This record gives sequence, C-alpha cells and structure tokens, in this order.
Amino acid sequence: MYVCGPTVYNYIHIGNARSSIAFDVIRRYFEYRGYEVNYVSNFTDVDDKIIKAAKELAVTAPELADRFIAAFEEDTAALNVKPATLHPRVMDHIPDILSFIEALIEKGYAYEVAGDVYYRTRKFEHYGELSDQSIDELEIGASQRTGVEQAIKEDPLDFALWKSAKPDEISWESPWGAGRPGWHIECSVMATKHLGETIDIHGGGQDLEFPHHENEIAQSEAKTGKRFANYWMHNGYVTIGEDDAKMSKSLGNFVTVHDLVKEIDPQILRFFMATTQYRRPIRYSETTMKDAQANLQKLRTAFENATFRQATAENELADDQAKLVELRTLKDRFIEEMDDDFNAANGITVVYEVAKWLNHYSEQDQVSAAVLTAALEEFTKLLSVFGIEFQTAGLLDEEVDQLIEERNQARKDKNFARSDEIRDQLKEQGIILEDTPQGVRWRRA
Repeated sequence: MYVCGPTVYNYIHIGNARSSIAFDVIRRYFEYRGYEVNYVSNFTDVDDKIIKAAKELAVTAPELADRFIAAFEEDTAALNVKPATLHPRVMDHIPDILSFIEALIEKGYAYEVAGDVYYRTRKFEHYGELSDQSIDELEIGASQRTGVEQAIKEDPLDFALWKSAKPDEISWESPWGAGRPGWHIECSVMATKHLGETIDIHGGGQDLEFPHHENEIAQSEAKTGKRFANYWMHNGYVTIGEDDAKMSKSLGNFVTVHDLVKEIDPQILRFFMATTQYRRPIRYSETTMKDAQANLQKLRTAFENATFRQATAENELADDQAKLVELRTLKDRFIEEMDDDFNAANGITVVYEVAKWLNHYSEQDQVSAAVLTAALEEFTKLLSVFGIEFQTAGLLDEEVDQLIEERNQARKDKNFARSDEIRDQLKEQGIILEDTPQGVRWRRA
C-alpha cells in the first residue's frame, strides 16, 4: 500500500487525520485476515507552503519540516495509528527524482523550458480515466488560466515536474539548472522505488484524485509501460458546521489534532473516525463526538465486565462448544461486512453485538473460563482492527483503600518518599486523590 502523506508545514487537522486513520483500519484489517502489509506513506517536505511558512518563522525549510514531522508522529501516535513500514521524504530522493524526469524526457513525455520541466499531458492517452474526465473538458478549464507559466508551456494541460529556482528558496542542481521537484513527481518516484513498478493499492484523500493521482498515473505508466496501481482508494472528507463544509486549512475551519487531544481522550476521536466506511464523509460536531464517547464506553464496559467475571469462572461447562459456535458466527459476520469494501460502519455493528453477547454471558450464574477467554481474545482482536485497545481492569476498590491507609501511615511517620510513591502508583492506575478536612477521598479519572 502507498498512501499519500502530509505536507509538513503545520499541525495536522482532523481532516488529515481521517486519511491516516481510514487507511490504518484497512491495513489492520488486512493483517487481521493474515496478510503481511508493506505500507509506505510519504512526507512532502519540499513545497510552496513549506517555503512560505519557513520564511514567516525565520527558519529553513528542512528545520520546519523536521518540526512538523515530529508533531505528526506525536499526534498520530496519540491516535494509535501504526507507523508506516517506511516514511520516505522528498529531500532524500532528489537523485531518484532527477533520474525519473530524465527518463520521461528521453521517452518524449516531458520537455524543458527555461529551467522548468513539464509533462506532456496530452501524450498520455489514458489521462483523465481515474477521475472520469475527458481531455476536452480539462482543456477548457486549463485554457482559462493565465500567467507566465501558462504562456511558456506547450499546452495548457501540461504540469510541472521540475521548477527552476527562485531567489532565497531551497534548491538542488539538475541538468536543467538549480531548482526543486514539482509536487506530483515525488509520489511516483517514491512509490515505484519502494514498492515496485506496479503496486497493489494506492490511497489518499478524496481531494487528491485529481490532479495529483491522475498525474501520478501519467508519469509512472509513461516511464515503466506498466499499470501503476491495481486499486485506487480515496477516503471521504471531514465536514464541519451546519453547511457541512469540507474542513481545510485554506478555509480556516479546521481543528488540529494537536489541540483536540489536549481536551478529549484521543481514543474517542480515533473511534469516531475509524468506525465510518472510508469513502463516506464524516460530520464533526460536539454531538457526534459525544455519541462516539458513549458508544466507546459501552464497549469498554463489556470488556471490563467480562474481565472481572473471569476471576469467578468455572474451568469448563457443558455448553462450551455451543457458546463457541455463537462466537464464530459473529466473527464470520464481521468478516463478511468488512470484506464488503471495508465497511467499518457495519463491522462495528457486529462488534456491538459481541459486546452485548459478552454482557449477557458475564451475567450468568455459571460461566466458563475457556469461553470467556476465547470471547475476550476475539473481542480484543476485532477492536484492534479499529485501533481500539482496552487495558485490563486496574486496582480493585479494596486495594485502593489499603494503599491510601498505607500512605496515611507513611505521612504520619514522615516517610514522604513512600507517600509520594503510593500517590504516583495510584495516579498511574487512574486514581485521583483529594485531601479534604475529613480525610483523603479518591475517585477514578
């Protein structure tokens, strides 16, 4: 899988996070089904937006890119997105990009004008097929553009592979003079270098279908003469507000993950995005987030109830096999739903049924440890497809009370090191201590 990653000039907003989470779910589902997944997702670290932001902050473009790559890694880790097998960067692939462009020029698919290199779009006969657009319709739109660049191109439809250097901009030497890569060429180069000339799946946001992915196909297939990607997948937008406007930095209506995870449990945001079929739009609002929180809590409660009941479970019961068959039936239904174009909305509905089954079984007078263990193991695997992981129950109430008594005694004995150690231990377990005139009270975070 090759999934277009972020342009690293700012913190990612939750619309960007949608793509990371959607394809993480798809990757995790492949792994759940037993596939080994080679997952490549790039960082665009050379771009007009990066250069502009770097100038505004009085830093170099590489310094800015490093800062926001680190921020991306921190934010996606908070959302439990698995790191890609490889995160290639444009700056590390300049020689590969130059070789790729030279090959396109040799084949007659590209040409140089005053230090710029452009792709001859019309020469690629399949251009527009991915986004279902005709070359004539595209020509009408392109012909209305004006400017110096349009004037020097052979055809209004042609797009840049290499841009000549401007004063005070980062650049590299090339056969056509100092410059930097165009946006579209980078993904063709990195995808084919790290995954081969034909890849199984290429993914990205819906807004990348045209022109970015259309241009990737044109470049890659012109160079290799082979099909670039067998399957193209595009995730839907995140919308916001009563008018369901697409969330974007250009519209200024975005919410960054960096800020949001300071206010809410990142797992709630993860759950909210992971449980919608990847192609469908998601409406972000306070209401939809509260719904996600409530549904996530139902699943957590089922997990905790079953985990707690394991302590009093019998080794085996007469109806164990019948119960295990019920579980296998639910698992088969989950697979059936997810096999249908990764329909996460229907898949999570089956997980809710597993939770209901767990709650009902945990309430029985007699339960089987073998069945509970198998059920919890499968429940955990299904949740993991969506990137949701619950920890086993922490300290019991009696254990908390005992530790608080020990802490009180340590304070009387002026053993403050032990007192602080117990407080930290309780804090790690999500236990908040409150010192009051009536004594110490505690609550779970």
